[in-house]
Amino acid sequence: MHVLLVEDDPLIAQGLVAGLELQGFTLDHMAHARAAEQALQLGHFDVMILDLGLPDEDGLQLLTRIRSQGKDLPVLILSARDTVLQRVAGLQAGADDYLLKPFDLRELAARLHSLLRRSSGRSSNLIEHHGLTFDPSSQAVQLHGEAVNLSRREQALLAALLQKPGHILSAEQLQDSLYGLGDGVESNAINVHIYNLRRKLGSDVVKTVRGLGYRMGVPHEPT
Repeated sequence: MHVLLVEDDPLIAQGLVAGLELQGFTLDHMAHARAAEQALQLGHFDVMILDLGLPDEDGLQLLTRIRSQGKDLPVLILSARDTVLQRVAGLQAGADDYLLKPFDLRELAARLHSLLRRSSGRSSNLIEHHGLTFDPSSQAVQLHGEAVNLSRREQALLAALLQKPGHILSAEQLQDSLYGLGDGVESNAINVHIYNLRRKLGSDVVKTVRGLGYRMGVPHEPT
């Protein structure tokens, strides 16, 4: 899951980046509203964590503007503004969830997974596909009941494909799911990760659609 973190407190931001990356998230951090808006134009994000007390603009103004532009990514407000009226204002401005500071990192991660599950139209956190199961919360992967060890990037690639199993995703879209905007990415990085998924889960688990990209296929059948 690629997360855009909009938070001006460097200590909070540093803790969030470190903690969420350990749980398999890919993060880009912006401290200003303007930088966040530019990031949304440059890359694809699955969810945004939004602080409201930004130095250049109130976070609610940013949220209202991006909603008016038709951007529908899930947004979780993370704020110390704790009155009922302030929380209602955030939700009415277009937020999908609201979490108060101070917070528990485990609850934040669970809420992010819940937002992605709802935006994907799933009723369960566990994703199942032809004998392949993936738990986004624990990053656990099983194939026909047997645990499969995947690297962090391989997990992120599998998650991106499983979120939209009937869709064709371009190499650029997959790259956005695996890497932050500032990460140096080798030209063949996506091909390497796809090769590894095929080696571990079956040659047909990722289908190449020539000229368009990739889509989820069918993993190994049990023997």
